[in-house]
Amino acid sequence: MKVTIVGSGYVGLVTGACLAEQGNNVFCLDLDPKKIEILNSGGVPIYEPGLKEMIERNRAAGRLQFSTDIAASVAHGDVQFIAVGTPPDEDGSADLQYVVAAARNIGRHMTTAKVIVDKSTVPVGTADKVSAAITEELENRNLPAELCSVVSNPEFLKEGAAVEDFMRPDRIVIGTENTPAGLRAKDQMRKLYAPFNRHHERTYYMDVKSAELTKYAANAMLATRISFMNELANLADLVGADIEAVRQGIGSDSRIGFGFLYPGTGYGGSCFPKDVSALSKTAKEHGRDLKILDAVEAVNEIQKYVLVEKIEKRFGKDLKGMKFALWGLAFKPNTDDMREAPSRVIIQELVKRGATVIAHDPVAMPEAKHCLDLDFQGNPDGLKQVSMVEDPMAALDGCDALVIVTEWKAFRSPDFDVVMQKLVRPVIFDGRNLYEPQAMQELGIEYYGIGRHN
Repeated sequence: MKVTIVGSGYVGLVTGACLAEQGNNVFCLDLDPKKIEILNSGGVPIYEPGLKEMIERNRAAGRLQFSTDIAASVAHGDVQFIAVGTPPDEDGSADLQYVVAAARNIGRHMTTAKVIVDKSTVPVGTADKVSAAITEELENRNLPAELCSVVSNPEFLKEGAAVEDFMRPDRIVIGTENTPAGLRAKDQMRKLYAPFNRHHERTYYMDVKSAELTKYAANAMLATRISFMNELANLADLVGADIEAVRQGIGSDSRIGFGFLYPGTGYGGSCFPKDVSALSKTAKEHGRDLKILDAVEAVNEIQKYVLVEKIEKRFGKDLKGMKFALWGLAFKPNTDDMREAPSRVIIQELVKRGATVIAHDPVAMPEAKHCLDLDFQGNPDGLKQVSMVEDPMAALDGCDALVIVTEWKAFRSPDFDVVMQKLVRPVIFDGRNLYEPQAMQELGIEYYGIGRHN
């Protein structure tokens, strides 16, 4: 099938590459010429395991192309995916200006029937706005509105495992309307996703608004589990319980399971923070407060400061003259995404107290430098207290403690003899509970985890 992807960011690139991998002819559009130049020169503007190789393979086979040409992109695809960004607005709602602009561009240029697919994460009712925008453009050109049908097909991709998630999905959600055009669109989507359903049916068909709400509901549930466990971990510290034992005890219940029950420094990234906020905002627009989600957001913000509080408790509020090694900058492993990353809060708070930070991340340091430049815009002297090094062990030289923020695999089994030699004090603040407290004690390391007897 001929497919167009509008927006060559994280979701658009993964969607386009994976659909091309299944033999479709895919045209990826983006209005950022620098991004398209990077892609056409063999680069990839984001880090995602397996994505670069898949893009290279399908470009070489002629199944995947990148361009800024709007008219050509609309002419190409019978199915047009809208995968542009929906950043949070000032009031927490999703900013739909890019989605509506993409829809208008499609409406201005289409001459034959198209299936328009909302792949961006959008609030309930967005498909109506997309349909209205396209219909208006078609009517301005005396073309029938029936030429287009809008489908909701939310993404459920985990950063760091997005290619695997797309190629072997838990579920595919498709929302269509029960109209002749909607039924034709449903048939088109069934054909497009047929290769992903060969072994068993993974597709759930529903109405458009239910599909839109499903995406937000899924992310809100996962965020809720994270904040719930962080609350319990903080309580475990106070009462002397071990949150890891608690996690195993409750996770073994088949009604609960182990997924997303790991306490830490709070969630970040491009999805959970903005989706929880947008869902809460949608509810408020309809006269209802989602009290659980409001609490989830509040708990998550507080959690980003927990490691700093532990450092303060150990060393005092004045950290002038002290150096801290920080392992992990990205909000999670296997990505370079720094959006809402807890490391940004921790670094700013340590610097505010006078400390110097030497950071390392296997992938995210270039993006982190850009984000920290923004974070310290009003405090250039503070930025001078932050540096980054390519070797995690080099970050430890002369530092008073190690702070672990992201659970990269490379951090799970370091040479602790070397760690102790390089640190001024053998102290570790572990924001991801990578190590066992008892094992650290036996090594002579002063260890502070999240909810682990300290």
